Amino acid sequence: QVQLVESGGGLVQAGDSLRLSCAASGHAGSRYMAWFRQPPGKEREFVAAFRWQGGHTYYADSVKGRFTISRDNSKTTLFLQMNTLKPEDTDVYYCAAGLRTILSQVSNPSGYGYWGQGTQVTVSS
Repeated sequence: QVQLVESGGGLVQAGDSLRLSCAASGHAGSRYMAWFRQPPGKEREFVAAFRWQGGHTYYADSVKGRFTISRDNSKTTLFLQMNTLKPEDTDVYYCAAGLRTILSQVSNPSGYGYWGQGTQVTVSS
């Protein structure tokens, strides 16, 4: 059973940084883990993904150069370092794990079978 628990969200000002964490268990067989975000009333939007074997990373154009996805050496925690935050980055951020995700599904929520409960990030202008 894969369990994902996000933390690290909060209220910051534009230009500030935050680091989100996703504590994972039961995920050793994951092909990809990722971060998505969801604006109110809209579908989840891809942010970044990490290929669990090999460490390749993928980013949405809107966060490329500002956000960095990584994991700890024990492979139990996924991180999202968010720098130069903008008000439009305000959303609930979700961690996801996919046991059978293929490359073409990396940025699609349907490619992931396990989700955390989400953590709110609010960026004030």
